Amino acid sequence: MSLTRLLVVGGGITGWSTAAAIKRRVPKLAVTILPLAPPPDALADRIATTLPSVLGFHADLGIGLDDAVVRTGSLYRLGTRFEGWVEGALDYVHAYARHGEGIGGAAFQHLWARAALSGDAPPFDSLSPAAAMARAGRFVLPGGDGPLADYGFGLTLDIPRYTAMLMAFARHVGVEGHLGQLAGVEHDAQGGIAGLVLDDGTRLAADLYCDCTGPNARLHGTLGVGREDWKRWLPGDRLVLEAAPIADPLPMERVVATENGWRWIGPTQQGALYSAAHGTVPGEPIPIAAGASLEPWRHNVVAIGDAAVAIEPLEWSNLHLAHSAIDRLITMLPAGAPHPLEAAEYNRQALAEARRVRDFVLLHYATARRDTPFWHDVAGADLPDSLAHTLRLFRERGRLPFYEEETFDRDSWLAVLFGQAVLPRRIDPLADSVPPAEAMRAIAQRHAAIAQAVQPLPTLAAFRAAQSRHLHERA
Repeated sequence: MSLTRLLVVGGGITGWSTAAAIKRRVPKLAVTILPLAPPPDALADRIATTLPSVLGFHADLGIGLDDAVVRTGSLYRLGTRFEGWVEGALDYVHAYARHGEGIGGAAFQHLWARAALSGDAPPFDSLSPAAAMARAGRFVLPGGDGPLADYGFGLTLDIPRYTAMLMAFARHVGVEGHLGQLAGVEHDAQGGIAGLVLDDGTRLAADLYCDCTGPNARLHGTLGVGREDWKRWLPGDRLVLEAAPIADPLPMERVVATENGWRWIGPTQQGALYSAAHGTVPGEPIPIAAGASLEPWRHNVVAIGDAAVAIEPLEWSNLHLAHSAIDRLITMLPAGAPHPLEAAEYNRQALAEARRVRDFVLLHYATARRDTPFWHDVAGADLPDSLAHTLRLFRERGRLPFYEEETFDRDSWLAVLFGQAVLPRRIDPLADSVPPAEAMRAIAQRHAAIAQAVQPLPTLAAFRAAQSRHLHERA
């Protein structure tokens, strides 16, 4: 048996991204999509905020910034500002950029931590060019020399226009669409799916199915696959989401800790995540059940996005996990019938990635210090072994372990740890090779260089307006 037909079930960003990417990169494969409307709890389709990895996904498809940003009305974003997560501490920005260069054999994080322990260090995020731009409301694309040469940025999507762009692109590369509603799932003798029945009696069949239907996993959920429940670590189980367009947006979101969770304000959306057991907030709640499928690839069905991993949008990883699953599937597409070894390796990588994203989200709660029942309950929960190990290692000597399938890099972990006032008990001995005065001069020089580089930059709105004018002049 050869793999010739693939059916994507589910519309929205996840479904159309899956269909477009697979057809673009495997053009001989017949790809059909049944674009069911995403449900309210399909956060990869509902949350407008994305990580920098979205740009790599676009690049693989051949979609540039003009199409993905300017023509769709999307905005650039540099990070997230966290407020009130540690009572009495300053707010901080988690941005996607390096915070400094090592000196000699000493890593920058150890030099900064030594200065912080002595009370001489500026805020860690002030040493990130992306964080400084975000606070100032300014933006340019990275390039040139100096502190603005290299940093990451994500996007804030205009979801309807972005989805329309993906639909047009998918059709352009040859994806076939089939309208209808799913009425039933037929199984074969091996336990996989033999075909789908639509509400008008039509039957659709394929060699491989991609389930992009959200947390209910309307295909994958019929296969009896086990699920890892994360509620004991991430008890926030309700999300309120609403549009909130801002006339003069900042290139970042604000995430503010509250009595029973957190709320955020972004350029196009705002909302709140909370634990229903600890209170309510105004608005129509969307239930969330944090967890991950133990086998997102089972038989001839692959769960993509929220069908495989459900997690709150803190740190905006929902669409990233969907894109990562799509990339992983394309890399491991079988030549014929799906082989158990391919599925097992896919599942190992997918679960490792999901767990590490869970750890990074949980890091914010585990290191927060607030005095309400919700925060006490979160702080009192036993941590997953992987996160407990990370925190023990860091708190002892400021080191971070390496894990396979890591979504957030070392500087992201450091931004949250240092931002939430977590400092190591001891400094790495390599830092002793750099005199404190020399290290402080380097820190001060970087701080000044970033401030000087950011000051003349345009606002985000001005940059986007200039970019749009340039596009129209070329048209």
